[in-house]
Amino acid sequence: MMPPNSAEAGTLAALQARHGARYRWLLLLTVMVGTMASVMSSTVVNVAIPDLSRHFGLGQERAQWVTSGFMVAMTVSMLTTPWLLARLGYRRTYGLCMGLLLAGGVVGGLANAFGLVLAARVAEGLAAGVVQPIPAIIILRAFAPEEQGRASGLFGMGVVLAPALGPSVGGVLVDALGWRSIFFMVVPLCLLSLALARRYVPVTAPGGVAAGRSAGFDGVGLALASGATLALLNGLVALHGGPRGEAAALLGGAAASTLGFVLWQRRLLRRHAHPATQLPPAPPPLMNLRLFGHRPFAFGAIVAFIYGTALFGSTYLLPVYMQMGLGLTPAFVGTILLPAGIVLAVAIALVGRLADQQPTHRLVSFGLALLAASFALMPTLGPASAIGWLMADAILGRIGLGFILPSLNLGAMRGLPHELIPQGSSVINFMRMLGGAVGVSLCGIVLEWRLAAHGATLAQPGPSAARLAAFDEVFILLAALCALALVAAWQMRMRPQRGG
Repeated sequence: MMPPNSAEAGTLAALQARHGARYRWLLLLTVMVGTMASVMSSTVVNVAIPDLSRHFGLGQERAQWVTSGFMVAMTVSMLTTPWLLARLGYRRTYGLCMGLLLAGGVVGGLANAFGLVLAARVAEGLAAGVVQPIPAIIILRAFAPEEQGRASGLFGMGVVLAPALGPSVGGVLVDALGWRSIFFMVVPLCLLSLALARRYVPVTAPGGVAAGRSAGFDGVGLALASGATLALLNGLVALHGGPRGEAAALLGGAAASTLGFVLWQRRLLRRHAHPATQLPPAPPPLMNLRLFGHRPFAFGAIVAFIYGTALFGSTYLLPVYMQMGLGLTPAFVGTILLPAGIVLAVAIALVGRLADQQPTHRLVSFGLALLAASFALMPTLGPASAIGWLMADAILGRIGLGFILPSLNLGAMRGLPHELIPQGSSVINFMRMLGGAVGVSLCGIVLEWRLAAHGATLAQPGPSAARLAAFDEVFILLAALCALALVAAWQMRMRPQRGG
């Protein structure tokens, strides 16, 4: 009889036989815990940015790299998830990521130099990027179509508890213990996820096949994608505050790297379609361009990019606005955002069930409309507004997110061939996070630009009309982006089949 900890006991088939019909839910719960840790690490640090800036004597532009450095690392690493799963299997990939996320939290919390804090954030971003496409792969492969919406809703409800509770708990911790305590918040979740992974995460790759059978890795594609992302973000920063020639060179480099990436992916795809025996085996493309021949996926990727820009830009902007624009304490900011987070968790669970019954493009479009409305209403608020109105506006936006989150991935990836699902999950998350990385930089840059235009700075004590006007203009920009995404979301609908 084989020992219970043998490799055979950890295969997908063995775990399904041991745990029965409930296994797919246990597996989803396990990856939910790890994803909660990665999401918390991406958002909770925003509450500590003002204290972090004061501690290290940083300007707003350098301080925002604590957020955008994480986002860049997470964005690029998402493209490696299909290869890692095929090469190492679910359990080793997941365990390595949770270990790296744990190490990043501990090192960041103990760091005495800003460079070390930034390095810890990059390490956390690399781990979070690999982990985040995994749940969608599991939902689309392990659950029947009529269960996928419910599974997405349950998973989403759990995951949003991290950013819902994170700022509230984080704000209290920053006030009581300082910014270092923020980094240690992910430690308990990482330890729990590692323990659960040993019981429920299979050692096999997607589809239940043995790990280690993947072809070579597309290092050229990863280098081009990384170069394009870094050049784009630095180009956006230089466009505002640096020499025009430097900005033009960086943005031109981003465009050239993007073009090179697309051409290289097409070349790898052709080599796989028509293998030549005289050539060494080509690695699989990092991004399979066949995905964009599927209409819902192509428009879903556009929605994911624009939606990511608005979502992550506002996640960075809101705590800064409430603290430096309205003069609220970090703990008070967390208290304002907590009810909205709870509403979001409930909305996701309810909309997840609707996604099994209603066209997903309608759910995504309605959610984007609500999110746009919440941004458009922000300029009507100010220091004299009742706190209840701030909470109500935050709740409106979170209801919109509740319609988008469980519906976008399902709407984009339903109908994809099974072998393209891991790639599809990575690419749709990559587009969302690329938009997020751009959004964080864009909000910071536009905010600095509008502050200068109004003759204001964030360092001025107390709220000021000029500073609030700058914040209001950034919120209007986010509302316009959501309206643009709504147009693309409506195109995600499946075209009716012609009769005859």
